[in-house]
Amino acid sequence: MKKLMIAVLTSMVLSGCAQQTFKLNDDIVKSPAHVTKQTFFVQGIGQSQVIDAALVCGGADKVVRTEVQESGMDVFLRVVTLGIYTPREARVYCS
Repeated sequence: MKKLMIAVLTSMVLSGCAQQTFKLNDDIVKSPAHVTKQTFFVQGIGQSQVIDAALVCGGADKVVRTEVQESGMDVFLRVVTLGIYTPREARVYCS
């Protein structure tokens, strides 16, 4: 049992967090205009969720960047459910 717990904790530490950022403009913005939690199932295979950043910001020229992040808690939930539930957070930054 002890070896199993060590293996689980080691895999969680090594999996870490992940973040994807798409920078579209050189403006500096500190807080996001839109934040949403996205849920995927079975590792997100064959699934997609779309956020229209141009619609959120009121035009494509006002979009500064978009981000998708998988936090430590998201990784924990993915590991505990064996990949059945895979949450992520998406953010849109506007000028």
